Amino acid sequence: MSNKLVKWLIVAGCFAGVFLLVPEGAGPVEHRLLLSIFIATIVGSIVQPLTGSAMVFLGVIAVALTGAVPIDRALTGYADKFVWLVLAAFFISRAMIKTGLGHRIALMFIRMIGRKTLGLGYSLVFTDFILASFIPSTGARSGGIILPIARSVTETYDSRPDDGTAGRLGTFLMTMLYQCEVVLCATFLTGQASNIIIRRLTAENTEIDLTYSIWFVSAIVPALISLIVVPVMIYKFFPPEITETPNAVAFARDELEKQGPLQINEKILLFVFVAVVILWITAFWHGIDSTVVAFVGIATLLVTRVLEWRDLIDETHAWEVFIWYGGLVMMASELGKTNIPSIFASSVSGFTGGWSWPVALAILALVFFFAHYGFASITAHVMAMFVPFLLVTVAVGAPAGLTVLLLTYFANLSAGLTHYGTTPAPIYFGLGYVTQRRWWTVGLIAAIINILIWGIVGPAWWKLLGWW
Repeated sequence: MSNKLVKWLIVAGCFAGVFLLVPEGAGPVEHRLLLSIFIATIVGSIVQPLTGSAMVFLGVIAVALTGAVPIDRALTGYADKFVWLVLAAFFISRAMIKTGLGHRIALMFIRMIGRKTLGLGYSLVFTDFILASFIPSTGARSGGIILPIARSVTETYDSRPDDGTAGRLGTFLMTMLYQCEVVLCATFLTGQASNIIIRRLTAENTEIDLTYSIWFVSAIVPALISLIVVPVMIYKFFPPEITETPNAVAFARDELEKQGPLQINEKILLFVFVAVVILWITAFWHGIDSTVVAFVGIATLLVTRVLEWRDLIDETHAWEVFIWYGGLVMMASELGKTNIPSIFASSVSGFTGGWSWPVALAILALVFFFAHYGFASITAHVMAMFVPFLLVTVAVGAPAGLTVLLLTYFANLSAGLTHYGTTPAPIYFGLGYVTQRRWWTVGLIAAIINILIWGIVGPAWWKLLGWW
């Protein structure tokens, strides 16, 4: 039996199993069909008999074909403003790579603080920090900007994955960069694309709107602590053989000389980047929707010819994300209109009924976190578990603000557990510098550190801010 056939059987089994197990009292057959197709789509996105986007496209077709959702509503996800916001942000990331501005920013940081191995790692993390403030594509940030520079530097020190020299520099650097990447995913609303879905799911199920500024202000304190503690832990317990990297500074200086001064396209993009981020942060004051701001930024780049229309058409990953986000947003929204989530919350609340809300929140948050071992993407994790766990935890008395923030950030931080946790994971792991055993060991230790920081410092900070 072929591997692809096995995957299709798993998807079909999930559909049939959910449909048969959901009691008839959960609602009309259309609701059971919707839930079954939704779960099968999530599982299909994990095992991938086809790409994730293709599986979601099939799911949209299935809900319309079976009558679970009328076709006019089945396509509403593609009219959602948050889905278009993600698409626009991906286009901006295209400009960052095309103009070379992201590459230049990374080289400037390396030139400033790259003389020591830890400083070299932080120079790339600082670059990623800036990029994450407006680029939700972790693949573009890591694969298009950060990783090529990191790999070039490691090879200048003859640290390669296939000749026994990985431990000189590459193993440490790749491990540190990825563990910091998941922290940056949690730091910004644009840290990774699924955060936009988290914002929507939160708004639909609570009265909380995780705007760009609220997300960032809530995350920045625990994020900075994690970005200090986790790299130091990796450096201390999994140290590189090389601790001084003066060649990295020389490499950056030479590359910057080759690039010359800022080009006009880089200047325009830098202006657009600063303007977009400022407008996102100050949305509470001027009231311009974040999606409109992103569209104006794209329009500026098109009019000034920093981007060509062909660049937008050729950004295939952006359109793939658009297809599967629109479909998942629709299915999640339609499920929210049924009584299935409330039935689930009620049944689990009965199990946790005797617990105080702090105990219930702690246990459910930990289950939510470590459940990511079973997911190959943050999106799949969020779509399958975020709303049920949010409803259950709030039902036992936990403050909604605290619950939302904890689950939101845990959804991102948990991706550090495995070498398949989110898009950049297989990119970094696939280079061969880090063994699976080392990756999972560091991931577990970093996870425990992040849980303690975001589970203790986080609530204290959010209490100070008045979020709960």
